Amino acid sequence: MKKEYRNVYFIGIGGIGMSALARYFKFKGFNVCGYDRTPSELTGALESEGISVHFTDDVNAIPGTPEDTLVVYTPAIPDSLEELQYVRNNGYRVIKRSQMLGELTVGQTCLAVAGTHGKTTTSTLIAHIITASGEGCSAFLGGISRNYNTNMLMSHTPTAVVEADEFDRSFLQLHPSIAAITAIDADHLDIYGDLEHVEEAFYQFAGQVSDTLIIKKNLNVKNRKLDAKVYTYHIDDSSADFHGENFRLDDTGHYTYDLVYPLGKICDIRVGAIGRINIENSIAAAAVCLCHGTAPDRIREAIGTFLGAKRRLELHINTPECTYIDDYAHHPNELDSAITSIRQIFPGRKITGIFQPHLYTRTRDFAPEFAEALSKLDKLILMDIYPAREEPIPGVTSEIIFKEVTCPEKVMTTKENLMDLISREDVDVLCTFGAGNIDRLVAPLAEMLEKRLK
Repeated sequence: MKKEYRNVYFIGIGGIGMSALARYFKFKGFNVCGYDRTPSELTGALESEGISVHFTDDVNAIPGTPEDTLVVYTPAIPDSLEELQYVRNNGYRVIKRSQMLGELTVGQTCLAVAGTHGKTTTSTLIAHIITASGEGCSAFLGGISRNYNTNMLMSHTPTAVVEADEFDRSFLQLHPSIAAITAIDADHLDIYGDLEHVEEAFYQFAGQVSDTLIIKKNLNVKNRKLDAKVYTYHIDDSSADFHGENFRLDDTGHYTYDLVYPLGKICDIRVGAIGRINIENSIAAAAVCLCHGTAPDRIREAIGTFLGAKRRLELHINTPECTYIDDYAHHPNELDSAITSIRQIFPGRKITGIFQPHLYTRTRDFAPEFAEALSKLDKLILMDIYPAREEPIPGVTSEIIFKEVTCPEKVMTTKENLMDLISREDVDVLCTFGAGNIDRLVAPLAEMLEKRLK
């Protein structure tokens, strides 16, 4: 990047990936500011860190000149935004978030995690292991680490940990030294069209890994010629290069297991984040760190102190009378994994799930699969679709999921009526799921349930 730049301006600064980059440039001494559509917890945190954020489409808020200001934008921002049109038409260097991330990791040892689910927790855990080991890293994460309360870890070491996002083919800007692929499912079909094109993008990503690729067992890379050495991992398949055995679940929802890997075994790893799904995530993270050269004892210790990422099986209340868990799950496979994990942790208890579908296209493309996953609940409370960047599609509403759900109890509601509905519910285990603005209800729900316990 040109040394002449003094300002870095972010259009869509409140996004999880954009805010990580904003924090990075602030750490490096640049003047950082930006625009977002609405205030959020993330924008509030950025402002508290000295980064100016505004919420009106105003070209006068763009700092500096084309000579001293770099502009970074997210594809979630519409092309019609006046600020985006202005910088494009007036000589600024305007760069996508993914391209910027790719440029920043050139020349560094890049450890990346890709996958249609599991990548946020796995990359956050890798960053925690390397930080806790004493090596340190810069980490660009797609969620907020509960250990560090941020999505950006800063270090002057040459190691970067990156969540490699498949949306908009962003991860194809990366050329990692070591990478893990956790899942390849049909998703973002508004971008890819079908599963075959999703797979093709992941194969291309795999081909850009220089040293070591760690891929979940049974994910097919179609015998492509790869420069990297390929290992497999799995939660319990003994034919995988990295796998677990001797699993033990305690009464708080935490698992302990032994990790088998090509050069030996790490015994008695207690996973700090709850749920069986986090065994699998920890195996992938440990595999990356072992290949990177991190000591086995350091890996065991760090997995034990890992608190997880916010909104990934995040426990807010956990008593015998009432439990409340929040999770980001917004794809049928993620929902199925989360609900299955919660059922294993709390056998015999009534599980009520609140789900806010995310995107009209995803609802349209996966309505039967959503219904199948949600039918594993004891009770479903289904909200309206959160549109995000999309316009409505005729005939696509939450109803097309709701009518296929077969759990014992189900009800539809709006975001505005949800709190009143829950105030009249007899809650045992309550879960909120979704990638939209359902996160704004987490704190009020937790507060309401806490008051009942007093």
